[in-house]
Amino acid sequence: MASAPERLLRHREDPVSASFLELFFDLAFVLALSQLASMLLADLDVGGALRTALLLAALWWVWVSTTWFTDWFAPSAAVVRFILVAAALGSLLMGAAVPQALGDRALLFAGAFVALNVGRNVLTSLLLRGHPRRPRSLRILFWFCASGVLWLAGALVPAARVPLWLTAMATDYVGPSIGWPTPGLGRARGDELRLTGGHLSERFQQIFIISLGELILVAGVAYAATDIGPAQTAAFLLVFTMAVLTGLLYITPAGGHLGQALERADPSRLGPASAYLHLVMVGGVVATAVGAKLAIAHPTEPGAVAVVVAGPALFLTGRLLLSAAINRRFSWPRLAALPALLVVGLLTAGLPLLVATAATAAILLVAAVLERTGVFAPRERG
Repeated sequence: MASAPERLLRHREDPVSASFLELFFDLAFVLALSQLASMLLADLDVGGALRTALLLAALWWVWVSTTWFTDWFAPSAAVVRFILVAAALGSLLMGAAVPQALGDRALLFAGAFVALNVGRNVLTSLLLRGHPRRPRSLRILFWFCASGVLWLAGALVPAARVPLWLTAMATDYVGPSIGWPTPGLGRARGDELRLTGGHLSERFQQIFIISLGELILVAGVAYAATDIGPAQTAAFLLVFTMAVLTGLLYITPAGGHLGQALERADPSRLGPASAYLHLVMVGGVVATAVGAKLAIAHPTEPGAVAVVVAGPALFLTGRLLLSAAINRRFSWPRLAALPALLVVGLLTAGLPLLVATAATAAILLVAAVLERTGVFAPRERG
């Protein structure tokens, strides 16, 4: 009969499909993404974009660390279910704090982040006492405690908040890439970092679909708030087309190969890299949602063309680099689309937003068609 710590861990024979509570946890990010899009829309400049990116990075790391947790621990275990429910609540609190996370709600945002990540690893370290997998939880706990001091210090010291949080975020993100080296424990071994490819790739697809859902929701709400004239209808249809094409460009073709690549790859390389690049792609979809709202609300007026173009460009950059990470080569259709989007941004500055939206959708369509047909695209390994 398996010991209590052994029953807590996920095993290779366990189902790779996401559990109900994992999907429930994802729902907390509907609020977070909506809040981030609203925050960026209200502060459309470089500073506003960077502040939004910082908060998105923190929220994203909660999702990533929780997803890795459910890949290493059995989703049927009662304590895992409890932690997932707590993670959903904590993520909702962080999402609610987003509009004032760099102001009056800094302690709520940082406190929820630290409580989730430290509490989860305290609990698993206690429950795995005497088990060979306990050092992994202890290493992660050490790193989250180190970054947690910076998160809480930033929340309490407004003048140093941004630099402290940037340092904390860098600490959190670099840890897994170097194996969370910890005094007395050293670095994690490759088998401790191993992730289940099928489970992780499915989870990435699920959270990416949620981000696309935010884009569609923003487009629908913005369209409903207009007088539904021809220009607004055209902008809405173009945004919907962009959402469809973004989904196709995500999944075709390497999106379907990520799971196999994760199983083959060095876990300290592709595991963290796929998390970082999905952050770039999700950020691109959030920016696309902001551009969509502007285009639908003011299709015949000039406006922030850079936002309309930047969202798809960010997504394509992350997706291009993900293909490179999987196959060690670039996708030429996506690579060519990036300078094309830059040209669109330059040529349509001062023109109605509908023009920039149409040109951006056309570039995504050409890239998707070329990827789908294999023209100019390297064959990606399965």
